[in-house]
Amino acid sequence: MKKKFQLEVPHGVNKVLLHTCCAPCSSAIIECLLLQGITPVIYYCNPNIYPLEEYNIRKDECTRYARSLGLEIIDADYNHEEWRCRMAGMENEPERGGRCLRCFKMRLSETAHYAHEHGFSVITTTLASSRWKSLEQIEEAGRYATSQYPDVTYWAQNWRKGGLSERRIQIIKEYGFYNQRYCGCEFSMRKDEVGTSR
Repeated sequence: MKKKFQLEVPHGVNKVLLHTCCAPCSSAIIECLLLQGITPVIYYCNPNIYPLEEYNIRKDECTRYARSLGLEIIDADYNHEEWRCRMAGMENEPERGGRCLRCFKMRLSETAHYAHEHGFSVITTTLASSRWKSLEQIEEAGRYATSQYPDVTYWAQNWRKGGLSERRIQIIKEYGFYNQRYCGCEFSMRKDEVGTSR
């Protein structure tokens, strides 16, 4: 990595539950965690992704990367209908609008619930690596999710710094990752919002 920075994990734990949105976003984060003696267990919880074929492609890439590093990956149930119900009325919200916050809260709440049920005291998310996402929204969603479980802490790490963005580009090339061009949900597939890789 271009720059080395010391991670400060809540409670000094050496194992975290890492909510992962895709392999490109998670790659440099996972490498950074491992280099600093922290083992991530990857939690793939993305009911927002549409269509199912896209969900499976992204999940398979996450699985490929996890297995190459000998890491555990947990696939949460794909419940897109439930996600659509929760997003009702927010279909026309722009990216970084209210729909994104609600989506983050749903996905991170499921992550926090899994952490609570399986003995993880710290969760964090690769969503905080994307320049397309609001860090403020992600942190709000993380705090909301863990407020329901006193034994689980949200780790609000900014995964865009420390050379991770540059390293991410290198790893994408090294592994030949599928690099998606929209955030995942059907509402972000609109022509005016589809841009470069998320």
